[in-house]
Amino acid sequence: MSSQQNPAPETAETAATEGPRPRRLTYAAVLAALEGAALAAGGLWVLVRGVTGEPDDRQQAVTLGITLIVLALLPLLAARGLLLRRGWSRGPAVITQLMALPVAYSLLQADSMAIPAGIALAAIAIAALVLLVNGETTRALGIKGPGRAE
Repeated sequence: MSSQQNPAPETAETAATEGPRPRRLTYAAVLAALEGAALAAGGLWVLVRGVTGEPDDRQQAVTLGITLIVLALLPLLAARGLLLRRGWSRGPAVITQLMALPVAYSLLQADSMAIPAGIALAAIAIAALVLLVNGETTRALGIKGPGRAE
């Protein structure tokens, strides 16, 4: 008695994950992870300062710290999804970059040491957006454009 093995039908997701991951996709994931790590570190710093220090408003500092830590989950999950070539991950990654641009602009309007941070954030957000909308990245994630559904 011989058993036959039927190969699984190829889907868009399995086709997208074949071959090496494009460097652009890896770079986009790294940038998203860096933003997530920075948000988490900033949230942790604000939270610790709010609990141990003497902020103007302890409750506001704790709330801000927790909010930043929770917001860090979006780019971190997106980065993981990009590394694993999940098509859904591009949306949260793009949203994160679009949210970073107004923050960078407000940092650039400050008359302080926040200006270099605003420049860095704007550069990272723009670079990540360019990488995320690149055709090679889109194909690697198995995303088809409008009117190209197969």
